[in-house]
Amino acid sequence: MAASIHHPSASLKNYRTSPVSINLHSQCCHSSISSISFTLRSHKPKLKLYLVPAISTFGSRQFMLKPFAAVDSLETHVSPHQDNAASGFHSKSKTVFDEASASDGVRDFERQLQELFNEVRTLITTGNEKDAVDLLQANYEGVKEQMNAGSKGVEEAAILDVIALGYMAVGNFKFVRSLLDVISEIIDDQNDDEPLLDSILVHMGSMYSNLGEFEKSLLVNKRVTDILDNKHGKNSLVLVTPLLGMAKVLSSSGKATQAVDIYHRVIRILELNRGVESEDLVVPLFGLGSLLMKESKVTGAEDSFIRILNIYILSYMGRNDGRVGLAMCSLAHAKCARGNADAAIDLYKKALQIMKDSSYLSLDDSMMENMRIDLAELLHAVGRGREGRELLEECLLITEKLKGKDDPSLVTHYLNLAASYSQSKDFVTAEQLLKASLEIMTKAEGPDNPSITFPMLHLAVTLYHLKRDEEAEQIALEALHIRENAFGKDSLPVGEALDCLVSIQTRLGKGEAELLEQLKRVLRIQEEEFGDESEEVMVTLNKVVYYLDKLGKKDEKSALQKRLSRLRMKYKQVVPY
Repeated sequence: MAASIHHPSASLKNYRTSPVSINLHSQCCHSSISSISFTLRSHKPKLKLYLVPAISTFGSRQFMLKPFAAVDSLETHVSPHQDNAASGFHSKSKTVFDEASASDGVRDFERQLQELFNEVRTLITTGNEKDAVDLLQANYEGVKEQMNAGSKGVEEAAILDVIALGYMAVGNFKFVRSLLDVISEIIDDQNDDEPLLDSILVHMGSMYSNLGEFEKSLLVNKRVTDILDNKHGKNSLVLVTPLLGMAKVLSSSGKATQAVDIYHRVIRILELNRGVESEDLVVPLFGLGSLLMKESKVTGAEDSFIRILNIYILSYMGRNDGRVGLAMCSLAHAKCARGNADAAIDLYKKALQIMKDSSYLSLDDSMMENMRIDLAELLHAVGRGREGRELLEECLLITEKLKGKDDPSLVTHYLNLAASYSQSKDFVTAEQLLKASLEIMTKAEGPDNPSITFPMLHLAVTLYHLKRDEEAEQIALEALHIRENAFGKDSLPVGEALDCLVSIQTRLGKGEAELLEQLKRVLRIQEEEFGDESEEVMVTLNKVVYYLDKLGKKDEKSALQKRLSRLRMKYKQVVPY
């Protein structure tokens, strides 16, 4: 189970959160509002909790550099907290071409490429990115000189490949794209039996995928798979990396059936070569399980996650290993999706305990916090709000202890606790928490930053429930104006704020004509964002029809009533008047 993920301090440019909903009384056709709440768009618990975003520390990146002579991929995490000592020889490092004359074959050339790769990796992991870029640039100038002289073979492509991997690691994606274009031009004319070509293609497939160029990634992975298949046979381990690359691309491109077939092929290859209990199976099993979850094929996903858990339990028997906890967490997601809440809760609790006992992750790690938040949301969904609230309070206390009481990251936890107290009808405590979160965010971001409108709208809803409608209206209006200035009057964030404001103003007895115009504005925004036949549009359309009826605009109501009826049939549900 995954909550809708939003971070209060995040930009709203890609804003797709659930709107603040208004629910009119279904028993009588008057303008009062029965409730106003932040709701989930899918059929999940009404409590909405915010997950902690995994924010990269400045200077740290997750990247892949693959040893050139190998087929296996290597992931290296660059951390600014690592030793910053320089390697001691990077400023005098030779380019690949400085040693080219000494090469007596492919192995020597591979060795040189490996040395270049290793040196770049060392510089990056020790925080010397500038020196790494200088080294990469020196080699780029060397290979460019060779190409200008007319040499455009697989050797030049191989050097450019390592250079592209290096620039990928330091985040210069624009230059990586241009390098890939050059490499592609070179290898398009190369025979499939050229030495080093398979390694180049594997790297290219990974880089294209990470750049979001899925079609190109698929093409190069298909080519290298055919090459390796012909060289080593259909069940060779060297096929695993490009096949996984293809599966990832197909998954991202919405071609789930083909991706599932490839994951199964990878699993069969690994079972034949490594055995049915090998840890190497975890990667394809997790990819398969995650894809099946996305496709709502929960039983198959659960089987994959069970198998991962059993592999880790067998591999780390008698030890509290964090990998076992992570596997339990994935299985808990699948159990929850199948509606087995009790089993999911039990798995989450065991996972958290294992993670604590093993110290696999720090207590304030975002993954640990999100495990607590997922469990808290599930506990609220099954009516065990007090237990869920204890987990949310634990998140708050850990963050307070490590970061202080004024750190903006506390806002997530204040919002979650406020949602919990609101669900239990303790709106007074919810108000206190929301005001505390708003104070922190205003101090950190300024009074006009759109990020502060998240706690503002939550506070407006809470004040509404406390029957303090004038205060609620003032805060909702302020949030609306901030969002209008930040994103434009026809943006989705503005539509949400308007919907909230209409709910409040309805109970304040504002004019029906004014309320109708605001609802029409919300409708236009939702039609643009979600489409003319979305559920969001259906709900707002129902409100518009209601006010048209109140104002006696029969002709306009008639046309929209037919549209509303069609949408009700589509979603097979009745929207109350």
